Amino acid sequence: MQDIEKNLKLIDEKIRATAESCGRRREDILLCAVSKTRTPEEINKAIDAGVTDIGENKVQEIMDKYESVKPVKWHMIGHLQTNKVKYIIDKVVMIHSVDSFKLASEINKRAGAKGITMDILLQVNSAQEESKFGISLEETESLINEILEKCENIRIRGLMCVAPKADDPQDIKVYFSQVKEQYDKFSKIGHPRLDFKYLSMGMSHDFPVAIEAGSNLVRVGSAIFGERDYSKQK
Repeated sequence: MQDIEKNLKLIDEKIRATAESCGRRREDILLCAVSKTRTPEEINKAIDAGVTDIGENKVQEIMDKYESVKPVKWHMIGHLQTNKVKYIIDKVVMIHSVDSFKLASEINKRAGAKGITMDILLQVNSAQEESKFGISLEETESLINEILEKCENIRIRGLMCVAPKADDPQDIKVYFSQVKEQYDKFSKIGHPRLDFKYLSMGMSHDFPVAIEAGSNLVRVGSAIFGERDYSKQK
């Protein structure tokens, strides 16, 4: 059994040390605990230990756990199909994985029906890996412009990136840095629905490198909860 509280303290210390080495503060970086395949009991332990934000990869897992988990901010961080937006539109505070206007349009429609504005991040695939979702760096501006023009119930809060796996995380720092450049570019544009606040980069194996490259939101799962047992996943 994993000691979730102990693991969180170690991660917090690592985030703090990395941030301070870059001239930043621990408070500037949000930890989103990734609860894929985890039970409500495990998630509640993390919340008791101070976690305020939970990230899920699958709509069904949010639906299954939502009522059993203590009050927390839910994030949709995995690939989202348009036909499933309706199930989580009023349950999550932010959708990290928007990678097409088709998806943005559905989010806009469902948010409008609920009378809310949904915060989203655009998923950028800076390494152009075929196995991963996300738009290219070059497509970012056109998608932003189309969403701002046609999706009045969406607020774009920043960018998200999943970097390639590497034995040495320093080898993938360039991909994080490229997304940070895009983030900085669009942070300077004044628009009420283009309010960049979050650069979601870094997971259990590479979050210190992502923070060094400028990330202010890290998505950490196995380092908190232990390695996943996918046989438990529905």
